[in-house]
Amino acid sequence: MTATTPTPPPATDAAPSAPAADAATLHTPVNAWFAAHARDLPWRRPEAGPWGVMVSEFMLQQTPVSRVLPVYEQWLKRWPRPADLAAEPPGEAVRAWGRLGYPRRALRLHAAATAITERHGGEVPDDHAALLALPGVGEYTAAAVASFAYGRRHAVLDTNVRRVLARVVTGVQYPPNATTAAERRLAQRLLPDDEATAARWAAATMELGALVCTARTPDCGRCPVAARCAWRLAGFPAHDGPPRRGQTYAGTDRQVRGMLLAVLREATGPVTQEQMDAVWDEPVQRARALDGLVADGLVEPVAQGVYRLPLE
Repeated sequence: MTATTPTPPPATDAAPSAPAADAATLHTPVNAWFAAHARDLPWRRPEAGPWGVMVSEFMLQQTPVSRVLPVYEQWLKRWPRPADLAAEPPGEAVRAWGRLGYPRRALRLHAAATAITERHGGEVPDDHAALLALPGVGEYTAAAVASFAYGRRHAVLDTNVRRVLARVVTGVQYPPNATTAAERRLAQRLLPDDEATAARWAAATMELGALVCTARTPDCGRCPVAARCAWRLAGFPAHDGPPRRGQTYAGTDRQVRGMLLAVLREATGPVTQEQMDAVWDEPVQRARALDGLVADGLVEPVAQGVYRLPLE
């Protein structure tokens, strides 16, 4: 599949000789665009608090907003504080995770809630190092929570932000497959000095990548910095190829894992091997998927041929 080449905005929007983007020329238009066009998402509202921001960051990893919204709302209604989640078995987090996918995130979020309760008096820490020390929290999540929940000055580099910076500043269509040291240095260099402005910049660049500077169909006519975009000014040079397409879901071990986990989520107690066998008739793949769930801590064997969601 070939990526769609964006249509340049009218010549009045940007003269061909316009200078390339730099920090001073990006902050104001991007943040102003965000103020006018940001989606009203529950984790952006003041009442969400730091815990709501953290929950959203776990759920949004590799999962679109539309799928996250209903689960997020149910989750916060049931567990409005980290201590509420920590008080329940981790299997309940897996059950409530539903069909969001990548359910190990539920276990990691439960572990983070437990650590927050035990180490921080039930309050999500505002310090980047303390966030990074929590189970399941990596560099991106620590920076995102510190920035979005507490207004701290951190470079927040998700896929959307990396794509915006690659195009606008570096002049390439797509960023590398994995975040590089050069990208981190660039993101740090572009951070506004003021903490509040930097936090808004982090959210704004992420939203710009999600809504306008998308992977396959960027809409340059709506971009607030099209006049300064190095990729556009260079004539949209093609990358080696568009972002790799995701693995087909049907028939994969991931699908089988999801089906087996659904049996356990929907049960009120332990389930038997026969109940698990009924959802997938290929025994080798089914056994491999079940073994993987056990190895990942998502399923606990209770006795021979009997399984449940984890209690500890």
